[in-house]
Amino acid sequence: MKRFLQDDRESLVRRAALLRISAAALAQNMKSGSFRSLYKGQGIEFNGVREYFLGDDVRSIDWNVTARMDRPFVKTFEEERELPVFFVIDRSLSMSTGSKGKTRLEQACEAAALLVLASEHISSPVGVVFFDGRIEFSCAPQSGRTHIMMLLSKLEEFPDGAAPGSVLPLALSGAFKLLRKRSLVFVFSDFRCTGWERELALLGSKHDLVAVRISDPMDTRLPDLGTLDFIDSESGMRLSLPTSSSVLQGEWRDDSNFRKEVWKKYCLTHSCVPLVMSCEDDPLKVLLQFFEKKERPRL
Repeated sequence: MKRFLQDDRESLVRRAALLRISAAALAQNMKSGSFRSLYKGQGIEFNGVREYFLGDDVRSIDWNVTARMDRPFVKTFEEERELPVFFVIDRSLSMSTGSKGKTRLEQACEAAALLVLASEHISSPVGVVFFDGRIEFSCAPQSGRTHIMMLLSKLEEFPDGAAPGSVLPLALSGAFKLLRKRSLVFVFSDFRCTGWERELALLGSKHDLVAVRISDPMDTRLPDLGTLDFIDSESGMRLSLPTSSSVLQGEWRDDSNFRKEVWKKYCLTHSCVPLVMSCEDDPLKVLLQFFEKKERPRL
């Protein structure tokens, strides 16, 4: 199934042109400095060492080299010109849910498409991994119009018959192995599976990491429609719930908010910036606000 585009290349080009109009504004925000200050130290990479001079920051002393040479040396850095951007995109069955005319997966892919084009605009190489119950597709960050159009085409594809389950931990560990240079990594998921925490922390230890939790209004507000049958999209388990019950409504809301806060706390304490994006949000507006923020957690 495709949501944004038809199968022909001309439609893809037209859609990309429309996205580029929005992505241009997003690219300006990514270039403004916020993009390179999401984390302490972002925007520079190690260049070498030189002898210490009076007035140098003592925090930059390379103690290993200093010990070997028997005199102080400091590390030198240079600004990174092209910080690679990488996307980890969850296509598991739970991402096909949505109550406002747009699924979580559609929202994630629209946001990712904007970021792909914005990254191209500032000459950053782009890569991606798609997964459901298995790894569906992955490629290392690359540049060039042909590569960008291929990624946009992949983002427009919503295959039927996703493999059950979620291999989010495997996708995160795979990204860690694939990305040799420090990169800006966006993880788009509903984070409903388990066992991803260690791999997320490991990825955040090496890269600048943003976890985008795709939510839906029904996560906290059930429709008041009497007794309804709910089906777990991953396990197929059925459950009848009295949606008109105020007790159930409160427990549903509280449980969802609790799980979200636990997720946020874990991200913030493991070198990862959390971002919540609802299916009813304008993804461009959310991303612009995200990059416009001047105060961010120092991770």
